[in-house]
Amino acid sequence: MTAAAGAALSSHGHGPSDPFYSSPFGPFYRRHTPYVIQPEYRLHELNKRLQARTEESDNLWWDAFATEFFDDDASFTLAFCLEDGPKRYTIGRTLIPRYFRTIFEGGVTDLSYMLRHSKEAFNSHSNAVTLDCEHCTMVTHHGKPAFTTVCTDGRLILEFSVDEMRIRTWHFSIRQHRELLPRSLVAIHTQDPQSLEQLSKNVTRSGQTNVTLNYLRLCVILEPMQELMSRHKTYNLSPRDCLKTCLFQKWQRMVAPPAEPTRQQTSKRRKRKPSSGSTATANNTGNKKKSPSSNFSLGSQDVMVVGEPTLMGGEFGDEDERLITRLENTQYDAGAAAAAAGAANGLATDDEDFAGSPALGGGSPWAGKPPGAEAKAEGHVQQVAQ
Repeated sequence: MTAAAGAALSSHGHGPSDPFYSSPFGPFYRRHTPYVIQPEYRLHELNKRLQARTEESDNLWWDAFATEFFDDDASFTLAFCLEDGPKRYTIGRTLIPRYFRTIFEGGVTDLSYMLRHSKEAFNSHSNAVTLDCEHCTMVTHHGKPAFTTVCTDGRLILEFSVDEMRIRTWHFSIRQHRELLPRSLVAIHTQDPQSLEQLSKNVTRSGQTNVTLNYLRLCVILEPMQELMSRHKTYNLSPRDCLKTCLFQKWQRMVAPPAEPTRQQTSKRRKRKPSSGSTATANNTGNKKKSPSSNFSLGSQDVMVVGEPTLMGGEFGDEDERLITRLENTQYDAGAAAAAAGAANGLATDDEDFAGSPALGGGSPWAGKPPGAEAKAEGHVQQVAQ
């Protein structure tokens, strides 16, 4: 850039010297994502891990590879079309390492996935990130029978967990594939028709080797048997016993009705009938208006002691009752209690209320009727006689 051009950009406010200038490729224009690692970068790490594979990589290496990039409940789906029709294979987490291993066992020396114009979407309900790439290319390099590069095009949909950015679902729909041979290899065999015919044959079918296709067909049988193999490994049962146990549990799930939500049973309370003694007392004292303390007469009611309910025994319902013990007080006198209650409240009581009081002896001057009461009675008799 010349000095004149730089001055022109600065004059228009788009040069680097402008303090308010911000590049469209800077972090200001980037949208905020709830996850730190981008899904495309995770796929790039998967490619690098596959390139780091060696011929000595055993089952432990492949299990570690699957654990690093795939979730514990991940599923792997591969859809393509063969000569006899469309095929669709879905395998679980335990069979995913073996799938990648069969690709290299079929003569592949290098494997990578290339994405173009991919789209990302975040689902807050499932807490997952979906990577949708309409133009994904699976590139494999084959070393035998001849050096061949196979480009398999299709649509790749990946679902990642946000917390660990591991793949939950892998869905690859293959549309077409191309097999490329080096021009130098074709030039060598131009004079040999048989060699050219051998080179013109496809190395793969829909981008998959014969070893991989045979393994996918075997997974159709192995996938339903995962429960049997897991039970055999856990309980060390024979295959026949494992099959019987699984079938019996499946039959129980089919026969058993769906579990209904349990409803809490409301405890019924009994209405206890009042005792006969309390009913009679209520009828006798209902005609007189007395204070609340005088209405409560211990002489006419039973003294009850209610025991505490047992804590260990379930809920209290119709069959659970508290223990009630009846105690009788032989030293208690109802007349004395009634006289004490009337004197304490300052209320006038009838003469018959004091008749049975032990405090009034026969020689007491207060034992008879008061003088005023006798004079009133004699005057009343004289008026009747007249």
